[in-house]
Amino acid sequence: MTFRDNTFITADGLHYEGVLRDVDKSRLSLQPIFEAFTNSLEAIKSQKILDFAGEIKITATQLTDGSPEFKSLTIEDNGIGFNENEFKRFNTYKDFTKGFKNLGSGRIQYAHYFDTTTIESVFNENGQFYKREFIVSKSVEFLKKNAITFLKKTKPITETKTGTKIIFSDLLDKSGRIYHNLNQLILKEELIRRYLQYFCYNKSVLPSIKIEYYLWEELKGTTTINEDDIPNVNNTKIVNLNYSKIADNGIEIIKTKKEEAFTIDAFRIKKTLLKGNDLKVTSKSEIVEGFELELKFIAKDDDFEDDQFLFLVSSEYIDRRDTNTRGKLNIPNKESFSKNTSLFGHEEILFEDIQEGINQSIILMYPEIQKAKEKHEIQFEELKKMFFLDDKSIEELSISLNDSENKILEKFYTAEAKKSAALDANIKTRIDKLKALNTDSEDYNRLLQEEIEQLVKEIPLQNRTALTHYVARRKLVLELMDKILKRQLDIQNNGSSNIDEKLLHRLIFQQSSDNTSKSDLWLFNEEFIYFNGVSESKLKDVKINDELIFKDEFEEVEINYLRSLGENRQIKRPDILLFPDESKCIIIEFKNPNVSVREHLGQIDFYAGLIRNFTKESFNLDTFYGYLIGQAIEPADVRITDQRFIHSYHLDYLYRPSTPVAGDIFPNIKKNDGSIYTEVIKYTTLLERATIRNKIFIDKLTNL
Repeated sequence: MTFRDNTFITADGLHYEGVLRDVDKSRLSLQPIFEAFTNSLEAIKSQKILDFAGEIKITATQLTDGSPEFKSLTIEDNGIGFNENEFKRFNTYKDFTKGFKNLGSGRIQYAHYFDTTTIESVFNENGQFYKREFIVSKSVEFLKKNAITFLKKTKPITETKTGTKIIFSDLLDKSGRIYHNLNQLILKEELIRRYLQYFCYNKSVLPSIKIEYYLWEELKGTTTINEDDIPNVNNTKIVNLNYSKIADNGIEIIKTKKEEAFTIDAFRIKKTLLKGNDLKVTSKSEIVEGFELELKFIAKDDDFEDDQFLFLVSSEYIDRRDTNTRGKLNIPNKESFSKNTSLFGHEEILFEDIQEGINQSIILMYPEIQKAKEKHEIQFEELKKMFFLDDKSIEELSISLNDSENKILEKFYTAEAKKSAALDANIKTRIDKLKALNTDSEDYNRLLQEEIEQLVKEIPLQNRTALTHYVARRKLVLELMDKILKRQLDIQNNGSSNIDEKLLHRLIFQQSSDNTSKSDLWLFNEEFIYFNGVSESKLKDVKINDELIFKDEFEEVEINYLRSLGENRQIKRPDILLFPDESKCIIIEFKNPNVSVREHLGQIDFYAGLIRNFTKESFNLDTFYGYLIGQAIEPADVRITDQRFIHSYHLDYLYRPSTPVAGDIFPNIKKNDGSIYTEVIKYTTLLERATIRNKIFIDKLTNL
């Protein structure tokens, strides 16, 4: 082992008393807990073991003598532990080598808040397991040795399960009220609020998170954080913001052409959890407390269907502006940028521009926020539409034109709370009957419509027929797709072979159809049902606005190619073609769930090439979007076959950024290359995406 037992860990050229002065004590009292929790998440992620079941356990213990008093807080995980590399990083101030953008200042916060932080860790080094115990403190004894870490011992053990246990004790600030009142529910709420973005983007692979609360040695409460506790991103918008610089006159601030992307993730959350509309900045997937953006146009206490909005803003720019104190951002406003140019870069994105750009984008994300600026009478009409307030309920309420939005909603929900609005058990019967439906049957649409109408009858909500039909149909389609994927339909179990792909294709867009408005292409994207398109049509027969897209006449070299190798390439049948706009084409291909998608990665590119080269110049189809849908998808196979594919950051799919579509395939025929963006998606991922999008409507029906 590199580090000796019973040793204070010092660093050449580093004076810890100075470091402790330079790195401020975080204004966020729970920052040490968040630091340790973040380390646990990262340690689990570093295991890199297939299907590894990560576990984090947090134990808060209080003393009591009339009122609770903080005793200790423990965080345990089954991550990789503090092996030689991790322990070296832990003891290296401003170490940037760890792959999670950490700044190595977490242990400084341990020392700021607790006299004693004890860490016990089991790790694997070259096949041998060791247990390491060390203490973090800024007590006089430590600082005299110019250290904040003391290594007690590292010894080989027979245990074969890695992990780390961090014990915070001896609270330095005895007036720290939040620590004296910690229990399992407060910790859960604080962790969800702090890690909301991380939890949402990783909810399907979160470790098991358990929180226990002890009063002295008696267990008083237990809770967990799981998928059901994590809200979904309701809307996402990316906005590009310009950098600014000082003009040549040394006075003015001017915008430059340089831009940086900022992502706004919007959440609609029950107001009992969110406690007010809010706009937060995130750095490294954690919410930054203390860097405040103002949420304009809606008030803190405005609510929308008993929900409120939380907007989380993230950007690589924000991550790069994080400082040694986690969460403290070095982003200037106009005044500080003008007066202290030497403290910042030549070009910066200014605080005011971030706030303005984000707020203007938020208005575009939700029409109801823009309408909130209008007069009360218009607001009232918008509320009726937005919250599905039926006229009969409104008539029963004593609503004044002077009532605020909040007051109107309060009166409505109070009245609604007195009613019994529950879905009948027959809804389940309707869903169970889906098992007998067959999308390949001639009377499929009629039978599905009958089930929809029966389901609508079971929903006892007055004056909501249109919305109910809309949501009921989508829910049934989602349920039916799930049953097809699980092979639960009768037709899939009566000896029919290779029918799964046909069933899924016809579920989404009936073959040989050109009526996208009656399709279920919303499973991909809500906009798709409004585009011109065809399902399984020969290329030579494809039309846009009743005009054939393929050329009427071809050059000899083109004819020879179209008929070469014994093929007729004009009669190729892409599964679905959509034409959203001038020059654009969407190509969707379905594969049998049991067929490896790897063998078909070039199929969409081939179709795009045919369309690019053999369609009429008047259409100028040069921008393509491809979606290859299957279930037998091995990401490694996809990457090996075409290295341009990239893993998505959210949900289970791969995408390939814009790549060329060959347009100059014949020497004597000049045609510019096109471009294509491609995704490789599992049916189950497609279903998950659509379910997430539809969930807001289901919530609307079941909660109103």
